[in-house]
This record gives sequence, C-alpha cells and structure tokens, in this order.
Amino acid sequence: MTSSTASNLDWLLDDLVERVVGVRRSVVHSTDGLLLGRSKSMSREDAEHFAAISSTLYGLARSAGARFDGGGVRQAVIELDRAVLFVTAAGSNSCLALQAEDSANFGMVAYEMNLTVQRVGSYLSTAPRRTGAETGPFPLS
Repeated sequence: MTSSTASNLDWLLDDLVERVVGVRRSVVHSTDGLLLGRSKSMSREDAEHFAAISSTLYGLARSAGARFDGGGVRQAVIELDRAVLFVTAAGSNSCLALQAEDSANFGMVAYEMNLTVQRVGSYLSTAPRRTGAETGPFPLS
C-alpha cells in the first residue's frame, strides 16, 4: 500500500470518527494485523496495538463460524464497561475496526461502518502475506 493510499484511508477514517456520534477512533488493518490506516484520534503505537487486537477478534469469529457451520463473519463486537469495539470485513483480507462509546447507537455505528467499507472498495483489498513456512527459505523444484 502506498503512502497516498494510506492517506486516503486516514482521511476516510477521520471522516467516520467525526461524522458518527460516539465513535472515538478507527483503524483499517489486514486480517493478519498489519496497520493500513488510522484516524488522527490514535497514535501510531495505539493504532498498531488496536489492529493486532481486532485482527485477533476477527480471526476468532472466523474460526467460530467455520467450526460451527455459522458461515462468514459479518461483524464482531466486544462490549466493555465504557466502550464497544467493532470489527467488520472490509475487502479481501482487510478489516475496518473502531471503538465507540458505550452510549453510541450500535445500529448506526454498524450502518456507517458498512457505508465506509463500500466507499473505499479496492483500497481495502490486500494480498495475503506469504510466510517462510509457505514458501520456505529455498524454492521447491
């Protein structure tokens, strides 16, 4: 992802945070936790940590859906005492995650997340990362 693409994502995330009542911060990340974009309401360090947390939540939901024949993940939500975390699929191998106040309208937050995902389309499609285990240190012949 180029820096201009990340800037475009950052702008869209800032718009989401500013427009939707109760939304505090937002990130876009790959399904394996790499930060792709963040709202200005988050430091880079906090955004990377949030990306790691939300990718784990998304992976857990995906695993539960596969194991118990529930299908794909539409959205995963964690309700805390003073905040709610939302994660939704956002293109191939990408997620949109946000933190909202516990008083936020959850239906409106989910609706606005889906609109944001539709707005960014191809920006949020990331290729899967290849690991050494898949490719090995030496090519197979």
